[in-house]
Amino acid sequence: MSEERKCLECGTEIIGRIDKKFCSDQCRNTFNNRVHAISNTYIRKVNYSLRKNRRIMEELLEKTEKDARRVHKSKLTDKGFSFDYYTNIYKTKTNKYYYFSYEYGFMKLDDDYYTVVKREEYLNKN
Repeated sequence: MSEERKCLECGTEIIGRIDKKFCSDQCRNTFNNRVHAISNTYIRKVNYSLRKNRRIMEELLEKTEKDARRVHKSKLTDKGFSFDYYTNIYKTKTNKYYYFSYEYGFMKLDDDYYTVVKREEYLNKN
């Protein structure tokens, strides 16, 4: 006699294939969402911060026809900019670093000013 198998989510008896772990797609999805909730929450937080940083830099550059603008740190922080989140770092030939959120980036200047830039070539990479 075979051992009775129970759904990992709701405990209902499972009928069907021997390797089946859930009684329904709903139970499988509920179980996996619960198991991955902590890591998904962290990923959502990081993605939210990256998108917010990108949007802030995009708005700052909309006010100019150039692909770069010098802004005071308070102009960024007042809008909720987070300097801790970026997608990549670009090192210049003069050993200065730009921190990018997708195609928009920032670089610390002297005092409390930053340069905000846009690099179109990041949009065209495959």
